[in-house]
Amino acid sequence: MKVPELVKVSLEVNGHRFEGEVEPRKTLADFLREELGFTGVNLGCEHGVCGACSVLLDGAVVRSCIFLAVQAHDAKITTIEGLAKGEKLHPIQQAFLDHHALQCGFCTPGMVLAAVDLLQRCPHPTEMQIREALSGNLCMCTGYVNIVRAVSAAAEKSRISEKP
Repeated sequence: MKVPELVKVSLEVNGHRFEGEVEPRKTLADFLREELGFTGVNLGCEHGVCGACSVLLDGAVVRSCIFLAVQAHDAKITTIEGLAKGEKLHPIQQAFLDHHALQCGFCTPGMVLAAVDLLQRCPHPTEMQIREALSGNLCMCTGYVNIVRAVSAAAEKSRISEKP
């Protein structure tokens, strides 16, 4: 059986529709970076272990280095570039800034998107739930303390804004 050389894909990334043709084995990470220019999708281990390539696919966090572009056909993707609204940072991005939760920044996009996923599923997480949700994202610089504080602060801020 002959494998097709190129497969058509259509997907929405950060609110914009994109169509293209990809090799069947091209990863979503490579498609986002190389074809669409979303370089906030970082490539670390390329085995789905480090979390640097994390994106939201239909609202759930996925490792784009082990997810094929053809699997994302008709999906809605959010990358780190799609979180801010113009100059206004997403609350989790702002919390990372406010709580010094980044150093080199390589892991930050994946950490932020994992935190967004967590707070969508669990708006009032405990510290242990935050640590568990971020456990698949590796950081070589920070020791995670300020990252956990930032996610906790973002959750607390959203709790305060929920009150009438």
